[in-house]
Amino acid sequence: MEAQLLGQTGLKVSPIGFGAFKIGRNQKIKYPTPYDLPTEADVEKLLNAVLDMGISYIDTAPAYGLSEERIGRSIAHRRDEFVLSTKIGETFRDGQSQYDYSAAAVRHSIDSSRLLLDSEILDLVLIHSSGDDDFILNQTDAVATLCDLKQAGIVRAVGMSAKSIEGTRQSLEWADVIMVEYHLDDRSHEEVIAEAAERGVGVVIKKGLAAGHLTPDEAISFVLRNPHVDSLVIGGLNPAHIQVNVNVAGTISKG
Repeated sequence: MEAQLLGQTGLKVSPIGFGAFKIGRNQKIKYPTPYDLPTEADVEKLLNAVLDMGISYIDTAPAYGLSEERIGRSIAHRRDEFVLSTKIGETFRDGQSQYDYSAAAVRHSIDSSRLLLDSEILDLVLIHSSGDDDFILNQTDAVATLCDLKQAGIVRAVGMSAKSIEGTRQSLEWADVIMVEYHLDDRSHEEVIAEAAERGVGVVIKKGLAAGHLTPDEAISFVLRNPHVDSLVIGGLNPAHIQVNVNVAGTISKG
């Protein structure tokens, strides 16, 4: 896979990114099949295998349980080989998600992520939406605080992992990157994806396989043939399955 620029961030990402949810959390999941959390040794082997396959983008979040600390322990020594995104706004404790978009919570989240990921500067930080995008964007300190942290050089790029089309569209006014759900069964974000690309905003796709409900071959081809998509994040615990996804991506030409 050939890495490409993520919007105008200057960051280069592989067409397939690795979503690190499953290495840290297996409660309150939306996947069709339950799974056991991998051991520390298995996580280390998996993450190093992911990088060896040419995947140069890894996405995590505080709400992904042990994910951030496991990434920090396993591949911090290879930090110059990949772009790393994390999020603010959501944490997951005692089997429940909790949301806080205050300036203090955002700054605490960033400090915690930097420590756990063993990364002084974070490449990309996204707002993790609770579902009420309008409230988050217009009645909390999340956007202003993230932009301040970017200005201070603690974060290279900022953006929004939105739930709604309108929330995504509002984010284009300030975001360097948007992350949206887009797949064969849900093309509702197609217009705003094109609008983002026209503005130079990077586009990352989440749930491109509809949380495991679509077959990788057809689903990956659909997403990556969209000329406005920079990267499709896919999770997984089986290196062989991830390699298949990488192989599929390597055969696709942009539409």
